[in-house]
This record gives sequence, C-alpha cells and structure tokens, in this order.
Amino acid sequence: MHSPHDTIAAIATAPGRGGVGIIRLSGTQAHAIAERIVSTLPPIRYARHVPFKHPNTGALIDDGLCLVFSAPHSYTGEDVVELQGHGGPVVLDHLLKLILQQGARLARPGEFTERAFLNGRMDLAQAEAVADLIDAGSQAAAQAASQALQGVFSERVHRVTQQLIALRMFIESALDFPEEEIDFLSDARLITQSQQLVDEIAELLSETQQGVLLREGMRVAIVGQPNAGKSSLLNQLAGDDRAIVTDIPGTTRDVLRAEIQIDGLPVHIIDTAGLRESDEPIEREGIRRAWREVEQADAVLFLQDDHRNNPDEDEKIRAMLPRKHTIWVFNKIDLSGRPAGFDQEKIHLGISAKTGAGIKELRAHLKEIMGYQSTEGGQFIARRRHLDALLGAQKEIISAHSALTTQSAGELAAESLRRAQLALDEITGKFTADDLLGEIFSNFCIGK
Repeated sequence: MHSPHDTIAAIATAPGRGGVGIIRLSGTQAHAIAERIVSTLPPIRYARHVPFKHPNTGALIDDGLCLVFSAPHSYTGEDVVELQGHGGPVVLDHLLKLILQQGARLARPGEFTERAFLNGRMDLAQAEAVADLIDAGSQAAAQAASQALQGVFSERVHRVTQQLIALRMFIESALDFPEEEIDFLSDARLITQSQQLVDEIAELLSETQQGVLLREGMRVAIVGQPNAGKSSLLNQLAGDDRAIVTDIPGTTRDVLRAEIQIDGLPVHIIDTAGLRESDEPIEREGIRRAWREVEQADAVLFLQDDHRNNPDEDEKIRAMLPRKHTIWVFNKIDLSGRPAGFDQEKIHLGISAKTGAGIKELRAHLKEIMGYQSTEGGQFIARRRHLDALLGAQKEIISAHSALTTQSAGELAAESLRRAQLALDEITGKFTADDLLGEIFSNFCIGK
C-alpha cells in the first residue's frame, strides 16, 4: 500500500535522450536522500553545480545542478529536491535506482500534482490544467490551460458559488421565521438576485463549453465514393502530403488522420476509405472503419465529385449519413465550373481540393457549427466533467429560480441551491470522491 507520507521520486523529463534530464524527489526524506547523492545540499532555492555520486562507493555517476525547496513553499507543499543532470536514459535510470534504494519509492502517475492538490497548493481545476498545459494541441489551448492553471476558471466558479451561497442564506433565513416566509420570498431583491445567478451560470457555462472545445478539439470525418478527392482534401486542409493521392480507386484502405488548427481550435481530420460495394476483404474492413469514424465524428464532410458525379451511388451514401453536422461538399469545381463557397441556402459547398478554392469557407463553417469563438486573453481550458458539473448546477439553479418566482416555495429553492453548490464544489475539488481523484491523476505522466 502506498502512503501519502512516503518520499517519492521520478524522472520528470520526457523519455529518450536530451540535453538535460531531471529527477524530482518529494517528501519528508527528500533532503536526506539527496544529501547522500550530492554530499552537501545548496541553500534553499539556490542552484548549485555538484557531482552526483554513488552513496556507498563514492563513484561519480554524473554532475549537474541541485535545487532544494522546503515545505510548504514548493510545488507539492512538501520538501522537494530536483537533480538536473545530463539527459541520457542510462544515467538517469541508474541515478533513480540509487535514490529508490535510499528509501524513496517510485511516484505514481500524477502523484506530485496530486500532493500539490491535497496539500492545498492548488485546487482540482488548477491541477487538471497542469496536464492540459502539457498536452495542449495548439497555442490557444496552451494559453487557455495557463489561464486555468493561474486560477481564472476557479475564480469564475468561486464567484458563482459565492452568489449562490448569499442567495441560499437569504432564503434559509426566511425558513427560520415561517410566519413571515411568504412576504419575505416576494421581495423583489430576492428575485433579482435569483435571476442574476441564472444569468451568471449561463455565461460561465458558455465559457466552459469553449474551454472544452479548446481541450478536446473537433473530429471531422471525410467520406464519399472512391476518387472523390478525400485524400486530396485531407492534404489541402493539413497543408502537407499526408495521404497518397492517385487516380486508382480504393487507394485509401485504412483511416488516415491529420491535426490542424482553425483560429486555435484543434481539428482532427480523418480521411476514410471510399464507400462502395466491395468483395475485397481489406477494402471492406476499411469501409467498416469509415462508418465507425462517421459515428464518432462531430462533423462529416460528404465529398462528391462535381465533375464526374455518380448521383445514384451518392444518394445511397447520403441516405446512410447522420443529418446532424453533415456538410455536402462538391469537389473538383476547377473542372465542373461550380462557384466556390456555399450556395444561397448554405447547404452545398463548392471546393477544389487541388487549387484550394472554397477551403477558407469550409474552415469557417467548421468553426461555426461547433459554436467556437476565438477570443483574446481570459479564456480558460476546461474538461468534460467540468461541463457536466455546471450543467447539473444550472439545472438546480433554474429550478430554484422557478420555485421562488412561481411557487414562493423557499424549502424547494433552498434544497435546489444546496445541490447546485455541491455540483460546483466538485469542479474545484472541495467535494470530490476519492475514485474520481484516482481517475484524474492516473492520466498524468510520471514525474508530474
């Protein structure tokens, strides 16, 4: 069994070779263990160039910088030491084994950040932002994760929570004097505060939805008949030759992926096998995978050859596609003469994957259907669980508002606000189940 009082250690830099490799220790024995490796620790928060030696034989292992932090003024809130040596995997592994032999244990994934949360150095939303900053797929996502790490998201949640608590106290004070409750609950100030809370949670929910988009991005599947130009469109969107393009039908047999950005929104483009009847086993498997990607996609680009169209086959595919966020795209307009861009009904989009005509309109439409709005500064990254918690809180807040405005039912309003507060507390970790903490931090990298 692992104990929160153990001293933990791990390689904090990415696997592989590099100019610098960092080993991090945290816990009550961190200073004592490190001192057996470097002989003399530098002053707190000062970096010193020292040799790293075998604690028993004194043999030189490596040399580098040693940094020492004391509790509670460290990343984890505990005593912390960082040994920054050369980034070769062999020397780092050897040094880590020696540290573990001195009484430390190997850290679990995310355990350093988990301890920072448990020791009050950051709340849960900020802790999750650490991993999101590391995994950011775009500059906008990285900036938004940094905002969340600095507490912008947490502060917004805290502000709504404080408004909710004030309203809840206002109502519950009326419940202590039941003979005055009806007149008390009809107070215009109470209704105004309730409406302000409804508006505030709606605004926060909208911002959080943008944050989830920045983190998770958008999945777009390109489907159509063979030789419709799906691989050419993938290459055009990616700005690179990711897929092989030939005149031979059925060239793409498996799923191909590329990641692009649209004003900071990560977009995962998926090229699929051409959809048609086939007796060839490999092609049939590719087609099966294509339909699987359609089911999982946020948007589907149904690509049709506008020069050599086959309307009967296109109609068969059209009938099987989901209606939600399916865009009818007509390719090869450089040969057919169709105007680039959308028609008046904004249903059919003309493009040329070869020349790039209509691609600007396609990128803008993808951003539009996801409801993504690029903003400067203040935008924070968020996770699906944050969105679920806010949706739950919004439902309860609206219920409380309805109880006040239509029923004058203080008990119902107070109970709804209590449940809304619990939902908001789940975001920052004030009220969080242990199994949820385990799930969150297990997705972190070791050493963070």
